Amino acid sequence: MQSHPGRDLVVGLFVLAGIGALAYLSTQLGGLTFKGEGGFTLRATFDEIGGLSARSPVVISGVPVGQVVAIKLDDDLRAAVELDVELGLELPIDTSASIRTSGLLGDQFIALEPGGEDELLEAGDILSFTESALNFEKLIGTFVHDAGLGGGE
Repeated sequence: MQSHPGRDLVVGLFVLAGIGALAYLSTQLGGLTFKGEGGFTLRATFDEIGGLSARSPVVISGVPVGQVVAIKLDDDLRAAVELDVELGLELPIDTSASIRTSGLLGDQFIALEPGGEDELLEAGDILSFTESALNFEKLIGTFVHDAGLGGGE
């Protein structure tokens, strides 16, 4: 085989472009974000988090304002979720957090709904009003059992 420097250069550039495209798609689909200063931390507890995971978005009125930093069990065996929200965001102390799903089968995120109090949340505060994720399997199981469609009785 003969070496063709022009062809080898074009193939090499094509491979580099492909690797660059894969790296870009990986960061976009994986939810990797490059944050500068960071924000302030809030905490919320839920009975059921469904498919919520670290790096899930936190939104207000559909606008991303932060992300989930960590999820662990608290002393009461409830899911304790740590949120990192933008600095300068003024949230009343009666702000509620609910776990929602984007679309029918989409990823889960936390939606914050600001309340009407004058006092504001500070870094490290716990959100008192939370709404857990809807568990479709449990809902369908309850419906089937209550309707007598279980077949095993």
